[in-house]
Amino acid sequence: MTELARKIVAGVGGADNIVSLMHCATRLRFKLKDESKAQAEVLKKTPGIIMVVESGGQFQVVIGNHVADVFLAVNSVAGLDEKAQQAPENDDKGNLLNRFVYVISGIFTPLIGLMAATGILKGMLALALTFQWTTEQSGTYLILFSASDALFWFFPIILGYTAGKRFGGNPFTAMVIGGALVHPLILTAFENGQKADALGLDFLVFRSHC
Repeated sequence: MTELARKIVAGVGGADNIVSLMHCATRLRFKLKDESKAQAEVLKKTPGIIMVVESGGQFQVVIGNHVADVFLAVNSVAGLDEKAQQAPENDDKGNLLNRFVYVISGIFTPLIGLMAATGILKGMLALALTFQWTTEQSGTYLILFSASDALFWFFPIILGYTAGKRFGGNPFTAMVIGGALVHPLILTAFENGQKADALGLDFLVFRSHC
């Protein structure tokens, strides 16, 4: 796995050419400083790589179902964790639409797995109630329901973390900002959907009903 990671890093132009890296279900998604330095044809012939796609301002390396392991190896080889905290991403390249899509995908892609898992868990709990395999008063049901609901209740906090990383800021500062939106004081001070005012700015307060 480490050897494949080294070849991938070399194939995208080296660690210094990587602005950011994320992954989806099967692909490593790079944003590169200079895409001309990437060696797509070399990577396509590398064992362990299915194909290479250049789309939407991203340099995508298709790995397969074990992409998460390769992602960790590439992060380790290229030292991307340290770079992510030192330098914000540069969005000067690409048209406005590509930049917008990249921002949105960079924020939400890390959460897709969690959202899918919580949705499946909610569906299973609904089936369990329908077929009377459990009750809403069951301890097991309450724990699993809380687990399936946690992502949505604390979504502003989690979204703050991914957005903070995407924009090159401190993700923990962004989490605190998100946490303020779901603080019990805020949730109880205003009714659901009520317009609130803070520092001359109007905003709506919504509570999760998932």
